[in-house]
Amino acid sequence: RRSGLRKSASRGFPPIAAPDARVLVLGSLPGRASLAARQYYAQPHNDFWRIMGELFDAGPDVPYAERADRLRASGIALWDVCKEAVRPGSLDAAIELATVVTNDFKRFFSEHPRIVHVCVNGGTAHRLYVRRVQPLLPEQLASLPLHLLPSTSPAHTMPFADKLAAWREALPA
Repeated sequence: RRSGLRKSASRGFPPIAAPDARVLVLGSLPGRASLAARQYYAQPHNDFWRIMGELFDAGPDVPYAERADRLRASGIALWDVCKEAVRPGSLDAAIELATVVTNDFKRFFSEHPRIVHVCVNGGTAHRLYVRRVQPLLPEQLASLPLHLLPSTSPAHTMPFADKLAAWREALPA
């Protein structure tokens, strides 16, 4: 310890998931706005809930608890790769990789045995899942189809229509 000060890690949320979920959508780690609101994708400029509105009628105009219920009813589980990590700010690029603790995916998959696809929201979540989670999973889980989707973050400047098209292809309503 250099100065006696330790950066505190951000802790993620429990998954939003019904036992019969078929698709797991993974982010990296909640950002500041999400942590403050205790809600996934609470940053108002993030496109996640706009996309979920188009696909599952779970848009940002719907109360959060109802959005979560609509995802569950649609067979969508939502979680993050990281259980905790140090990240100054909200950008995925600022996640300090040496501090990453991943969620317990063996347990998650055992509790959600109908998952047939894993979708990751952006490159950081994808890299963390491939490097830190897949190697620890049994073969049948490590070989589940994995879809890298364009990040819904406002930092990812792809036009909304293009993001929506990619998400729609991976998550048919």
